[in-house]
Amino acid sequence: PNPAHRRNYIPVSFTPRQNPFYCALPYNDKARTGHRPEAPRVVPWFREAYQGPAISTCKDRWVAIRKGNRIAYAQWEDAGPFRTDHWQYVFGNERPKPNLNKGAGLDVSPAVRDYLGLQETDVTDWKFVDFREVPRGPWSTLGENNTFVINDRKKSEAIAEKLGTIAR
Repeated sequence: PNPAHRRNYIPVSFTPRQNPFYCALPYNDKARTGHRPEAPRVVPWFREAYQGPAISTCKDRWVAIRKGNRIAYAQWEDAGPFRTDHWQYVFGNERPKPNLNKGAGLDVSPAVRDYLGLQETDVTDWKFVDFREVPRGPWSTLGENNTFVINDRKKSEAIAEKLGTIAR
């Protein structure tokens, strides 16, 4: 999307319902039924995040993406570019496999692109981070899947409930 049609990292014409700060990595822990056989062994947080065979343990995980001295935080939302089985790169030490994006191992959303000032094939580095390591920023304000938004909503509901109890 054209950066000229965006303001504050989102499209001018609408407000996204999902976190606009997202990325794709070339692995999907899900199989047609359940999880891929290697997932419990290679996904570091698999056991703690496991919620049943229908739910990904990777989706919505936070990733810190750095270009130079600037860091954006994004949620892992998709698998790619071009592959969904390259756990050796995502969780190991392999380089991304050759692909049509000049060997890209990470795709980023327009919001991440704009925040970091990325050009088409700029090189970044990235790492997984626990939510508690993610500072507030433009990635913390939008999205029904956003951990910040979910937690803020829970706090607001708890306060409203407490105030409602006091008012009765």
